[in-house]
Amino acid sequence: MKKLFAPCVIALAALFTPSFVARAAEPQLAHNVYFSLSDTSDAAKEKLVASCKKYLTGHPNVVYFAVGTLAKDMKRPVNDQDFDVSIHIVFTNKAAHDTYNVSERHKQFSEENKPSFKKVRVFDSYLEP
Repeated sequence: MKKLFAPCVIALAALFTPSFVARAAEPQLAHNVYFSLSDTSDAAKEKLVASCKKYLTGHPNVVYFAVGTLAKDMKRPVNDQDFDVSIHIVFTNKAAHDTYNVSERHKQFSEENKPSFKKVRVFDSYLEP
């Protein structure tokens, strides 16, 4: 019994090393991007959504990814409707975002789609647990 228990204690102790605790204490980063397109046709929006799915999914240390189009029926005074497509990505921390931001797939996405952008707005925020 002691032989089986000792490795478990060592493994659990490793979880509470200062470096592990510091990593766990870093806040997640929410990266929200709102794209306004020059061509606002449904086909142009669908093309951008497909490109987001192709290039911006599957990156390391992503907790959540979603892409969508403007909810046109949400017309309250507080609703900003100055965009066509949005992405919402939650990263484990800022370092994960920074790695994503310089990745070849992200660069390819930007190069292929930049000509279609009328305006791009980025909202990054640290998330409370």
